[in-house]
Amino acid sequence: MPTGIQPDRGAERHPCFHAAAKGRYGRIHLPVAPACNIRCGYCDRRHDCVSESRPGVTSRLMAPEQASAHLQDALARMPFISVAGIAGPGDPFCRPELTLETLRRVRQICPEIILCVSSNGLNLPGHVDDLAELGVGFVTVTVNAVDPDVGARIYRHVLDGRRLLRGHEAAALLLARQAEAVAKLKARGVTVKVNCVVVPGVNDGHVPEVARWAADLGADIMNCIGLIPVPGTPLGDRPAPSATLLESLRREAGKYLPQMRHCARCRADAEGLLDEVPGACGVHACATVPA
Repeated sequence: MPTGIQPDRGAERHPCFHAAAKGRYGRIHLPVAPACNIRCGYCDRRHDCVSESRPGVTSRLMAPEQASAHLQDALARMPFISVAGIAGPGDPFCRPELTLETLRRVRQICPEIILCVSSNGLNLPGHVDDLAELGVGFVTVTVNAVDPDVGARIYRHVLDGRRLLRGHEAAALLLARQAEAVAKLKARGVTVKVNCVVVPGVNDGHVPEVARWAADLGADIMNCIGLIPVPGTPLGDRPAPSATLLESLRREAGKYLPQMRHCARCRADAEGLLDEVPGACGVHACATVPA
């Protein structure tokens, strides 16, 4: 049976891992990850609008020194922020040096803040020790399939160093790295959330298997995220899952792992309380950012 997250890890101050915290404590996402090493069929990171709120969207990229200065400014305006995270716009471990330098700077200027990272898991295994040494207590790994045949319908390609993989081979490699990452994170005492983007007609019948897989590896919580159809992407013509379908999947997946039900599907530059209307670093115009 699911046991939930241990409170002594700081989850009571992390609004994404503890629902009761979302109206009291805030988070800030620092958009320092410029590139991605996989291509998901539902993702388009190039377009941004202040009214658009979905993962992978940001109004600007920041260098590590800009991110630390932005954090200090945000804390002065919003002292209730308890979590600093890196969740895009690309994958934090496609350019790990930028992620780790940002985390070091944040830890130096704000030793008490909770550090959090969200990744697809491909390059994560080699940096688990770095994260643990920096005191990163919470990591999210997005796992959309634990069957490579299903994954091949979601991922367009995987870039592993100089190898560009597609289809079953790409999905199988990604899954192996994700399993390795979750196991290593748990061995270092890190709280792990597994996100799963629910794509109707592709992986919706597969979600309980993802939950079982994650639970077997020791993950702490799961977040079933409804697909946001983005025009022009390979999965852009798929419908978003209904609230009824999502709740049904959460009930089934909840047999294996506690379920997050308050996800705000945050931008890569989100800041403030989860309950607030999403904004974008004070930028009030549409923009096109590098892919």
